[in-house]
Amino acid sequence: MQSKTGLFVAGDRVQLTDEKGKMYSFFLVPGGQWHSHKGWINHDQLIGIEEGSIVTSNSGTNYQIMRPLLHDFLLSMPRGATIIYPKDSALITTFADIYPGASVLEAGAGSGGLAISLLRAIGEKGRLVSYEERPEFLSIAEKNVRDYFGKVPEQWSLRPGQVQEIGHTEKFDRVIFDMLAPWDCLDTASRVLKPGGVLCCYVATTTQLSRVAEAIKESEQYGEPESFESFIRPWHHEGLAVRPQHSMNAHTGFLLFARKVAPGVKPLRRRRRPSKGAYNES
Repeated sequence: MQSKTGLFVAGDRVQLTDEKGKMYSFFLVPGGQWHSHKGWINHDQLIGIEEGSIVTSNSGTNYQIMRPLLHDFLLSMPRGATIIYPKDSALITTFADIYPGASVLEAGAGSGGLAISLLRAIGEKGRLVSYEERPEFLSIAEKNVRDYFGKVPEQWSLRPGQVQEIGHTEKFDRVIFDMLAPWDCLDTASRVLKPGGVLCCYVATTTQLSRVAEAIKESEQYGEPESFESFIRPWHHEGLAVRPQHSMNAHTGFLLFARKVAPGVKPLRRRRRPSKGAYNES
């Protein structure tokens, strides 16, 4: 975590960027040394200097030193499960309306990337409960969250097992499912989600998207589900030479959002003519 003075201290995670834009990230340890094919830098050179300074390796290579931004940390941290990419976690926190003080249920935790974004959004007065079935992912998620915040936040509960095991008296403002078959857990979501609360499902394929959307409609517990995917297209700009870069951050997954209706109330469904072949003919 950043020191009150703004200077780098032992234990800080730093990011070095060279003149070609390549980034290197590591934690500062007194007496430590960072090595690359372009030489080495003593950690003691970096402790006590200001963010944005230029540091030089023993071979004369210059680096700009900064603290990594959230998306830098998420893309460089160790992974067990595939992470929810920053472009999607940013949309989840916005479209699911993750606010300070919110109570959020997450399944599964994966590598902890989304948990970090959620914990930042809910703040110290919020509550996040994360379920993860695979033991090997639990340790990775906990380590990544600990590395980012400097400790395991008190408002976070990381639980082994299936989300269906959650207590019957627990209630949440938001529920987020990142799993292969979220339709199997809709009863659990309906039971713990407060009226007006948001359910978010993150799935990878159109088949999964179709199945969870139809299951949500059939449950008659939620308003009309909305879904979309996101794309980021980087641009090159050098003087008047402005053009899209050759690669882009395209499909990673589909995001689906739906809001819980009041108990005993049927949701209003939009009137629209279904496309030919949308449903099997009897």
